[in-house]
Parts: sequence; C-alpha cells; structure tokens
Amino acid sequence: MLALLAHHSSSGYDLARRLKRPIGFFWSAHQSHIYSELMRLDDEGLIAHQVIEQSNRPDKKLFRVTDAGLDVLRHWVTAPVAPAPPHNELVLRAYAIWLSDPHAAIELFRHPQASHAARLDEYEQTLATLQREHGPVFEVNRPAFGNYATLHSGIEHERAVVAWCEWMVAQFERHQSPKWV
Repeated sequence: MLALLAHHSSSGYDLARRLKRPIGFFWSAHQSHIYSELMRLDDEGLIAHQVIEQSNRPDKKLFRVTDAGLDVLRHWVTAPVAPAPPHNELVLRAYAIWLSDPHAAIELFRHPQASHAARLDEYEQTLATLQREHGPVFEVNRPAFGNYATLHSGIEHERAVVAWCEWMVAQFERHQSPKWV
C-alpha cells in the first residue's frame, strides 16, 4: 500500500483497481485486506487521509503516504527478501507427466502456452506504450522506473514459461513421431 501511495494519493477503491492492473500481475490482495491495511497504516502514522465530500455518493477518503511512511518504505524496498517457497502446479504435473497419454499431455501444455503468450503480448504492448511516453531510458529515481522494472520481470518470466511449454509440447510430439512408435 505504501508503494502505491508513494506514487500518488488514492482512495481505497482506486488502490483496489490499481492492485488489479498492473500490480495484480505480480501481487494480489483482497479488497477486505486493502481496507484493513489502510486502517493499520493510518493508525501507525505511515499514511494520512482527508475526507472528500461527494454529492450523490458517500464521502471518499483520500490516502497519502506520510514522511514516516516514506522512511519505512525506503527501508523496506532494500531489505533482504526471503525466498518464496516454490508452488507451481504445472511443473509438479510435469514431474509425473510420463504417466499420461501423450495427446493429453500436449493439450495440457498448449493451454498455458497460449495464456502466457497472450500475457507476454500484453506486457510487450504496455512496454511499448511506456517507452513512447517516457523514452527508451528510464531514470532509476523516478516512479516510472518501478513500472519498467516490474514489466521487464514479467516479460522475462512469460517468455520463459512460453518457451518451456513449447519445449514440453515438442517432447511429446517427438515421442509421437513414427520413430518412437
């Protein structure tokens, strides 16, 4: 939440929307978690809010990061990250895929291949838009660099998954060739 608010002040609704895209590509949070986290950060003085009166709608709280919040965020972004435990069901299935029908195995890997290829295309289009707006070089001390860095990670990840799925399909197609029959 602090990282999002460091970019610009937002309401809880705006944060939930921003957590869908682009943040949702690499991090997720339920809407109930967003509001409880905002209240916690507000109680700790890491963010502050102002109430915006609206006609025909309930009043809106606009949250912003405080100086104390920026200090915490500056420390957090460079603190060591513990490795996340691996959890990839497709790779787990690949471990036992030798037991399957080759046609079913090919289909199993074609679906995520297509899905990841579509996401890769979306990321590459987003990158092209960012580069048109900000130029090809991103200054590391500007908020746009965060978008560029996470997008670059996403592109590399999607390329790797697409390539691996293509390789898996090729292995089973090779197995179906007359040489193996």
